[in-house]
Amino acid sequence: MKKYAKYAKKYWYSFLLGPLFMVLEACGEFILPYINANLINTGAANQDVEYIIRHGIYMALIALAMLITGVLGANFSVRASTRLAAGIRKEVFEKIQTFSFADIDEFTTGSLITRITNDITQIQNFAQTMLRGVFRSPVMLIGALIMSFIMNPSLAWAILIIVPILAVAIALIIKFASPRYTKMQQAIDTLNNDIGETITNIKVIKSFVREEYEIKGFGMVNDDLVYKSTSALKVMLLMQPVSALAVNITTLAVVWISGRQIMVGDMELGTLTAFITYLSQILTALTFLANIILQGTRAAASDKRICEVLETVVELSDTNVSHADKKIKNGEIEFKNVCFKYFKDNKDYVLKDVNIKINAGELVGIVGSTGSGKSTLVSLIPRLYDANEGEVLVDGINVKELSFVNLRDSIAMVLQKNTLFAGTISENLRWGNENASDEEVRHAASVAQADAFISGFPEGYETELGQGGVNLSGGQKQRLCIARALLKKPRIIILDDSTSAVDNATDASIRKAFREELPGVTKLIIAQRISSIMDADRIIVLDEGKVVGFDTHKVLIQNCSEYQEIYYSQKDKED
Repeated sequence: MKKYAKYAKKYWYSFLLGPLFMVLEACGEFILPYINANLINTGAANQDVEYIIRHGIYMALIALAMLITGVLGANFSVRASTRLAAGIRKEVFEKIQTFSFADIDEFTTGSLITRITNDITQIQNFAQTMLRGVFRSPVMLIGALIMSFIMNPSLAWAILIIVPILAVAIALIIKFASPRYTKMQQAIDTLNNDIGETITNIKVIKSFVREEYEIKGFGMVNDDLVYKSTSALKVMLLMQPVSALAVNITTLAVVWISGRQIMVGDMELGTLTAFITYLSQILTALTFLANIILQGTRAAASDKRICEVLETVVELSDTNVSHADKKIKNGEIEFKNVCFKYFKDNKDYVLKDVNIKINAGELVGIVGSTGSGKSTLVSLIPRLYDANEGEVLVDGINVKELSFVNLRDSIAMVLQKNTLFAGTISENLRWGNENASDEEVRHAASVAQADAFISGFPEGYETELGQGGVNLSGGQKQRLCIARALLKKPRIIILDDSTSAVDNATDASIRKAFREELPGVTKLIIAQRISSIMDADRIIVLDEGKVVGFDTHKVLIQNCSEYQEIYYSQKDKED
């Protein structure tokens, strides 16, 4: 937990005042029974009303002070633990923002969500419990033991006999609970993954009428979480009955011993009452300390998972690049002997010995069968992934030597999955340029052939979108994503099959607008339909990760068998 010390330092007063006030409250806990014993032994026994009133006022004042210090201690503890959790959550979120696509693939979305929510909540709960009890409980324990020995040493030894037995029992409970908490957190990961996948793909599920299948699958995942949660929590539930048993056995022993002492006059009734209270305080303090340890065990499992995120070595970095201040001006792209695979242990490469050069301002189409490496190829340009071998150059500079900001600010990429956010259409488009004027926004939408349908909405550009743009068609979402990319005013724009949901006429209008409006911008268009890129300056043909053709449509249709196969298969379908 040392790595979180910076947050304790930042809010030191809350971390200091919380335990301090709880300790002051604990002092009242073992002073009250002593005053009460004197009130019974002296005031009540001698019928001394003045003594009773005076000591009653003392007890009332102490109780009031305990109330105030208890509330203040709890308040500062909650504030400290909440701020601690907020700081950790912010740090983890910032770390995730530095992840490459490969790092995100390694963890899965559901697992990252669990870590930044549930796991950090466990740290917060532990911190709050610790601040409220880590000093209060020992003070109460030691104070009550001292007062017990002051009042009756022989009875106090009875307590010391049961304490180590209870401590051993608690230690065994914690030992069995710890690994079960880790399994429980992993089950929560699985549940979150299942929920995220189901909700994201709800339209597909409904279109295939697979609701019952998904409900059954979720039921199995949910039952697994119930089993593992129950397995962990039922061990913890033993804490209360074990503590109660210890309290009851010790109380019986104390009453039996003290009963004989009272009968012979060696002990007064008030002392017995106070002693039983001290006994209860001692065992309560032990139980609370055990609960801190138990929560610490669960928090330790969560801490380990949080550390896995924070300590991830992000392979893609721009901290020591040689051209940190260099900006992309032309948009020339070159691949030199590039090889790539997603996982280091894989034997087969997704891209193999790619050597191509794309001139600045060219419109280049990219085609190939499914899995040929089209999306992977363009992902290397903005460094969403890094080539395992070879170099990817932009304006003659290896992309690994450019800063992320300067590189990615110069590249606009519309991915296969169209992602929009909750908010207005205008707000979504301004993701490309938050300072864009209304005129610039409308112009970008016009180039992307989106202005017409946007203007058809009653609220126009201020139309509210549901999360992910659920109230738009696939083609409308694609055009908004293209408009958003155009607002960046990039030197390179990449469309990864981003017009597949629009009709041929709209597709042709977008290509025409690209040529007319973006003459100096390098344009890469991945397309399934060859008709979408037939008029490109050149076309890259990929087959099983290799470039098997790179020329104009006219040349490729004569010399490239793979291109011919794709072209004629599509032509036959159209006919």
